[in-house]
Amino acid sequence: MPRKVIIDTDPGIDDAVAVTMALFDPTLEVVALTATAGNVFPSQATRNVQTIVEQLDPPRWPRIGAAPDDNPLPTDGRLLHGQNGLGNVEFPFAGLANSHPAEKVLCDEVRAAPEEITVVCLGPLTNIARAVQRDSEFCSLVGRLVIAGGTVNTPGRVSPVADFNMFCDPLSARHVLKSSATKTLIPLDVSSELTFTFEFLSQLPAETTRAGKFLRQILPFAYRAQRQVLAQEHITLHDVAAMVAVTNPELFETEMLAGDIETEGELTNGMIVFDRRKASVREGRPNMEVALKADITAMRDCVLRSLENAGKAS
Repeated sequence: MPRKVIIDTDPGIDDAVAVTMALFDPTLEVVALTATAGNVFPSQATRNVQTIVEQLDPPRWPRIGAAPDDNPLPTDGRLLHGQNGLGNVEFPFAGLANSHPAEKVLCDEVRAAPEEITVVCLGPLTNIARAVQRDSEFCSLVGRLVIAGGTVNTPGRVSPVADFNMFCDPLSARHVLKSSATKTLIPLDVSSELTFTFEFLSQLPAETTRAGKFLRQILPFAYRAQRQVLAQEHITLHDVAAMVAVTNPELFETEMLAGDIETEGELTNGMIVFDRRKASVREGRPNMEVALKADITAMRDCVLRSLENAGKAS
């Protein structure tokens, strides 16, 4: 039986690749896509989620949740993802007449399938924190949260110590990480290793498929931006690493750690601080599973197979 997942996303080119993989994965049932601000502003995030589904037209359309527009974030990712988050490609857009708030969709779907749903968190944790506050039983009803973000031993992306997703909304991140929900964190230590050279473009599904046509339009911008901004001759698909952790968890080495988010530090805002002291002096028990290593070659193979399958199915 396919695993039920909700993808909470701030699309984002790497988010779009991850969503493409998931929508055509026979081992997954994407029951909902919920939008959150991050790489782009809230209204654009909601539009991008709808655009991705419309462009791919998967066999089963997921329910869509709209991003909240009352939580301005301190930064965005448009420099690396384009002004519209999808490589500045102007896709035709039909949109929805009505859309429910993301937090409502999360709570509704988790209540409809208690302990069966994995929520894949690809952006700031705004929606997840609101779902926890909205429904006191959310943490016990959700099967697992797989969270892209944070760092253990590697430098941050937005600051020397903070990852983008945690930096954007550290208060929500703290609320989620301190919650009783079962959590797996895929930090930059692992996700930053999932890189693809220009050869990746030739390995995408054919342009005659919906998945191939969509990805071939948005990914060239990512290569240009990462070369111009980061001086890299490859792209890093952080959010795709989190999706692989859902479909192929055996590729990751994890450890239970006790972590909390810094929310006030002038230099450390958004940093996850892990307490690695002995249990006898540590404050609090381990509260999350953290991926520390992964088989990167096998992860790349998983991505290519998943996209090949998306091409065949679209």
